Amino acid sequence: MKCLFTYKWVKLPRAHIPAGKGLMGSFLRLASRAAFRPGKARYCGYTNDVNTGSWVGGIVGLKSILGVKDRKQALNVMERLVEMGFITCSLNTQTKKLTYTINDWIMECSGDTCPTGAIYTTEGYGFLCIPRDVTERLVRQGYRFGESDAWLDLWCHTVWGDRYNAFSRLAPTIQIMRGKPILTLESLGARWGWEKTKVWRFLKKYADTFSLYKLPGSYGCLIFNHLYPADVGPVEAPTDAVIMRVLNEIRFMGQKTHYSSSDHERINLYTLRFSNRIELGNLNDGCPSQSHPAVDRVAVFTPYNTRAYSSLPKSTNDCAGSIYRERRIQDLSPPRPRQCAWP
Repeated sequence: MKCLFTYKWVKLPRAHIPAGKGLMGSFLRLASRAAFRPGKARYCGYTNDVNTGSWVGGIVGLKSILGVKDRKQALNVMERLVEMGFITCSLNTQTKKLTYTINDWIMECSGDTCPTGAIYTTEGYGFLCIPRDVTERLVRQGYRFGESDAWLDLWCHTVWGDRYNAFSRLAPTIQIMRGKPILTLESLGARWGWEKTKVWRFLKKYADTFSLYKLPGSYGCLIFNHLYPADVGPVEAPTDAVIMRVLNEIRFMGQKTHYSSSDHERINLYTLRFSNRIELGNLNDGCPSQSHPAVDRVAVFTPYNTRAYSSLPKSTNDCAGSIYRERRIQDLSPPRPRQCAWP
């Protein structure tokens, strides 16, 4: 499935949940163990009614899901997630029964009610449906991102096949904002509360998922998602030659368009404006494109609109300062006042 900006959620395989530190890592582990359909489940000899997007159990099971050994640490994580609005949680102090529910659960990814079937998925099997703006709460509250938070932020902002981002038609591409298809490490650092060097080290650490490509000059960079579940199967990152051909296409179309802004802002505007005019099928097959026809592969002729002006003096003498100052021109027109500006 192509996940465009028109979709409000993205798919995340349960086998690819990040293991780094961060609040979103705990949230994903809780969501991966929540019921994908309503039904009944047994826990420690008790049968419980479970709603879609919920989990019912005890503290021991919660610690196992979160991957922590301390009860207090597990409850602190749950309290923080409740405060930020990601989940709702309740604990019965008498029976020690704990129930949590994932807020904003994507019902399109839920199953039908089954009285006798399983309601929990096998660990590491299937995929989660995550709201695209799930990490925006962290940004609005000024939360300093951890590794799992940054990982999920990139995943949720992956674009595949967007007509206004030509690079996303090569491979799934990270795009944080609608009007800015090209990123900078500085903008990511400001978003996550990191320094630029830490962003670079993070991308190098998770290079098996996200590949970084530096564009020429001060244009910025592109980040491709290798593991994104595209409809054509796994998609490898494009080669440098293919990326540069797309970039040159965009620059060629925008060479007569002038914006008084930085190189990064200008290439973002060009990409947004001209992406839907690029024939990426031709680029991938090595065939000529619309902007670079096969009949003119060496140099592209630019059809400038020029005009030829002919100066026909209307006075008996040329204008003052002319190189023809001493020349007298025969004028057969009716007499008129001497002047230097032609009507």
